[in-house]
Amino acid sequence: MASRSARNEPPPPIIVKKVTIVAGGHHGGAWKVAYADFVTAMMAFFLLLWLLGATTEDQRKGLADYFTPTLVKTREQSAGSNGLLGGASITDADNYPNRAGQTGTKSLTIPRDATGGPREGGAATIQRMKERVEEKLESNEKLKQLMRQVRMVDTNEGVRVDLVDDADFSMFVLGTTVLTNEAASLVSAIAGAVAPESGKLTIRGHTDALPWKPGVKANNWSLSAGRAEATRQALLRGGIADDRFFRIEGVADRELLVKDNPQDPRNRRISILITN
Repeated sequence: MASRSARNEPPPPIIVKKVTIVAGGHHGGAWKVAYADFVTAMMAFFLLLWLLGATTEDQRKGLADYFTPTLVKTREQSAGSNGLLGGASITDADNYPNRAGQTGTKSLTIPRDATGGPREGGAATIQRMKERVEEKLESNEKLKQLMRQVRMVDTNEGVRVDLVDDADFSMFVLGTTVLTNEAASLVSAIAGAVAPESGKLTIRGHTDALPWKPGVKANNWSLSAGRAEATRQALLRGGIADDRFFRIEGVADRELLVKDNPQDPRNRRISILITN
C-alpha cells in the first residue's frame, strides 16, 4: 500500500477533548441576597419599634396623617359604632374602605410622652365618659333607653360625642330649637360626663334635608346653629364652665351621616367635640 505522502494526502486532524470536573456542593451566591434581605427587614423592624417608643401620640398621628390623608378625612366623618354607647379608638375597626383589615390593640392608644411616662389616649377618655353617662341614667329606665342615641368616637382633633335622632326619638321639638324633656335629661348626663375632662368644647348642629313649608322664613342654617346654641346653654346648666366653649357651629344638612338618604332622621344630630 502506498504511503500518505506518496499519495499526497494531508495528515488527519488532531481532536483535543477537554473534560471539566465540577466539585460538588457549590451553589453560587444566592444565599447572600437572601441574607441581605433578612438583615434589611430586621433593621426596619427595630427602627419601627424605636419610633413607637420615642415619639409622642401627636407625632405618630402626624406621620399617619401625612401618609394616609384620605383616611383621616374618612375617620372624622365617622359617627362611631352602632352599639350601646359604642366608641372607637384610633386602632379599632372603623369605616375605612378596608374595614375588615383594620384591627389593633389598646396598647397603641396609650403612648409614652417625652419623659417616658404613660399618657392617655382617646380610648381611655371614651371609657370614662361612657361609665359616667351610664351611672347618670341608670336610675331611670326610660332615660336608660336613650343611651342608644349616644355615640362616641376618637378623631384626630379629640373625642367627639354625637347625640343622634332616629325615627323614635328627637332631640328637639320638630322645626324648633327647644329641647325635649328626654333630650334635656340626656344632655345633663353628658354634661356630667364631660365636665371632669380637660379640653375646649366645640358644639356643632346638624339637620336633615327635609324641605320647609312654603312661607316659613326659617332655614336649616339658622336651625342648626340655634340648636347648637341651645345645647351649649343646656351644658352650662349641667355644670360646664362658660370659658370651656370654643366654637358654636351650624352646618345645616351639609355633613350628612346617612349620605344616601338626606332626609333620614339620623342626619339630625348634635356633635360635641372635646379637643385634645
